[in-house]
Amino acid sequence: MSYGQQPRARKVDFGLLLSYLFLAFYGWLNIYSAVYSEEHASILDFSQRYGLQFIWVMISLGIAILLLYIINPRSFQPLSLVLYLGMLALLAAVIFLGKEVNGSKSWFYIGSFGLQPAEFSKITTSLLLAYIMSRYGFSLSNRRDAIKAALVVIVPILLILLEKETGSALVYVGLILVFYMEGLAGWVIVAGLSLIAMFVITIALSPLTAVVCALSAAVIIRFFLSRRLVWLLTAILVIVLICFIPKLSALESLSFLKAVKPEVWAVLLFVPHFVLWLRDLLARRDERGSGRLMLSLFCAIAMVFSVNFIFNKVLQPHQRARIENLFGITEDLQGIGYNVHQSKIAIGSGGLTGKGFLNGTQTKYNFVPEQSTDFIFCTVGEEWGFLGSIALLAVYIFLILRIIHLASKNADAFTRIYGYCVASIFLMHVVINIGMTMGLLPVIGIPLPFLSYGGSGMVSFTILLFIFIRLDMERQNKDA
Repeated sequence: MSYGQQPRARKVDFGLLLSYLFLAFYGWLNIYSAVYSEEHASILDFSQRYGLQFIWVMISLGIAILLLYIINPRSFQPLSLVLYLGMLALLAAVIFLGKEVNGSKSWFYIGSFGLQPAEFSKITTSLLLAYIMSRYGFSLSNRRDAIKAALVVIVPILLILLEKETGSALVYVGLILVFYMEGLAGWVIVAGLSLIAMFVITIALSPLTAVVCALSAAVIIRFFLSRRLVWLLTAILVIVLICFIPKLSALESLSFLKAVKPEVWAVLLFVPHFVLWLRDLLARRDERGSGRLMLSLFCAIAMVFSVNFIFNKVLQPHQRARIENLFGITEDLQGIGYNVHQSKIAIGSGGLTGKGFLNGTQTKYNFVPEQSTDFIFCTVGEEWGFLGSIALLAVYIFLILRIIHLASKNADAFTRIYGYCVASIFLMHVVINIGMTMGLLPVIGIPLPFLSYGGSGMVSFTILLFIFIRLDMERQNKDA
C-alpha cells in the first residue's frame, strides 16, 4: 500500500457467507417440513422445533456478527490453550454430571435447555492444534512435535468415547487430513485406511479373507519396490495354499488342521517369507519404503486378530447391532435397522424432482424417527428429490473447497491450519451423516451441519466457520 493511501475495508468472503445463509435457512425450512403439524402451522410457532430452530439461527447470526466485527481475532491464539483446557473440563464433567440421551452421557441440561460440550470441543481443539502447529520451528518430522500435536486430538477423543458418543469422536479422525496437508507422510494415512479395511473385511467376510487380502496387497507392493520376481511367485503360491486351508481341513486325513484357526495357519505359513523379508531389510537389500510396508502389514494382521475383542468388548451392544445390520449379518427392519430402512424408502420415493415441499408422505406420518435431527437428509431426498439432494451436496462441496482454497493461499500458518481443521470437520460430518441416512455407513448419530435441528450444533458450527472467515478478513487487510 502506497503512502497516503487509505487501507481497503475488509470484506467477508461472499461465497462462504452465502453458503452459510442458504444452509441455515434451508435447514430451517426442512425442519419445518419434517415436524409440520396443521395444529401448529405457523413456521414461527416457538412451541415447535422449527420455531426454536429459527431462534437458534438468529442467535447464531448474532454470534457471527460479534466474531466478524467485535471480537479481536488476535485473541484466538493466546486464548486457545485456556479454551481447550476449559472444554476438556466440561467433557470430563459431563461424564459424571450429564444426562444420558440415546445411550450416551454427553449433555448438560438446565430445564429444557441442553448443551453438548462435544460439539464445541471441535472448535477449541482446532484452535489449539492450529496454534501449536503454526509455532516457529514446528515440524511433524520431529517426534516430540508430532506427539504433542497428536495428543491435542487424542485427549478429547478419549473423553468423548467415555461419554459413549462414538459419532462425535469419529469426526476427530478427519483431522488426520490436517496433518497430511502439513507434511505428514502419505503412507501413514494409507496404513490407517488399511486398518479400517481389515476391520470391515474381518466382520463382513472372515478373518482368513482379511489376512489373505493384507498379504496379497503387501506382496504386490513389495514386488514393485524390489522387482524380485522369484519372491513374488513363491509368495503367490503360499497365498494360494492359504486360500485352500478351509477345504483341506475338511478332509478326514487332514482334520488336525481344525485345531488351529485358518487365519493362524495363514500367518504361520507365511513366516518363512517374513524371515527372508526381515533379513533383506537388515542387509539393506530392499528399496526404501519396504520397512514401512512390513510394519503396516504387521499392524493390519494385528487388527484382524483384535477385531473380535474390539467388536465384543469395546463396542456397545447397539453399536454392534448397527454394524451387523449394515453388513447384512443380521437384518432387523423392525428394530435396529428400522431408521435406515425407512430413510432409504423416503429418499428413494423422492425420485428425480421430489414430492414437493410439505408433501413427503414418509415425513408426514413420522415413519423415520429423528427426521428433524440426524435424518434430516431423508426429508431433502423425499421432498426435493435427486436434483435437490445433488444441489445440497454441491453447496457443501463448494463450502469445503472454498475453505481449503482460502486457507491454502493464506500466508499466516495459524489461519491456514485452522482452515484445514474446519474443512476436515465439515467433510466428516457431511460424509458420515449422509452415508448413514443412505445405509452406506452405520448409524452413529451426528448432525448435518446447519441443517439438523439443535442449538448446540447450529451455534458451534457457526462459531467454527466464522472464526475462519474473520481470520481470512485479516489476510485481506495485509494484502491491501
